[in-house]
Amino acid sequence: MTRVLAIDLGGTNLRAALHTGDVVALAPQVREPAPSTPDAFAARVRALAVAGEAKALGLAVPGLTEGSVCRWIPNLPWLDGVDIQALFPDLRVAIGNDAQVALLAEAAEGAAKGVSDAILLAIGTGIGSAVLANGRIVAGAHGGACSFGWACADAEDQGDERSGWLERVASGRALDALASEVGLANGGELIAAARAGQPAALAVVEETARRLGVALAGAVGLLDPGVILVSGGLADALDVIAPPLLGALRRQVPPHLRGIELMPGKFGSRAGLVGAALAGQAGSGWRQIR
Repeated sequence: MTRVLAIDLGGTNLRAALHTGDVVALAPQVREPAPSTPDAFAARVRALAVAGEAKALGLAVPGLTEGSVCRWIPNLPWLDGVDIQALFPDLRVAIGNDAQVALLAEAAEGAAKGVSDAILLAIGTGIGSAVLANGRIVAGAHGGACSFGWACADAEDQGDERSGWLERVASGRALDALASEVGLANGGELIAAARAGQPAALAVVEETARRLGVALAGAVGLLDPGVILVSGGLADALDVIAPPLLGALRRQVPPHLRGIELMPGKFGSRAGLVGAALAGQAGSGWRQIR
């Protein structure tokens, strides 16, 4: 099989592994700070590819891609406009948004295996998302389909240039801010306090979950997914978040869609890396689940 250099590139860290066999067991072999310039990125990827004798590159990035071009990578602006295939002409390149790549992992080998239609929400510092429709990961006209962090369920919201309404009110960053309002240090402490039944914390978490549910109701009504997968930091908080989220969601959809369930992804934080390996193996057609 083709040796694939799989890279999950985040705004802060780069994780890499060489895929030569069992993709399900793939784990990071390299963890290091993300490069800060195009030249540093190119040099590091070339070095990893040469060391692993890789012939293909699968790359997950935290932003918008179109073909092999990085269009808008907010936390790594030096990548904007970079054509990854042109940068590495000796490698077969497949790149994609990190949430879409993570969904590839879950749909091909993980929690959504055998499911034709699914939604993935990656809720961490921000909110990433992706959709599987009829066995294919949806890209949209410009690669930016299914950006649920920009969903809005507040007609009075004035909008923001860099973050959508849902991301501003229901991401990990939002929970950190809400925690400070009830005297807690961060979102992790807020979830723990809610789990313990502390009224102030529980009220804040439940309101956040209801906002997620109302926004997701539109997506469920539009797409009729078989499952909603949750990854990122909030996947560990589904015991607290799922009941109010699903309650709000189910009130806003017709009876035949109310059976939708939330479940954590199989691969957790490895999903981006596993998906990058699968994308690199498949090439430019990686969004079609085989």
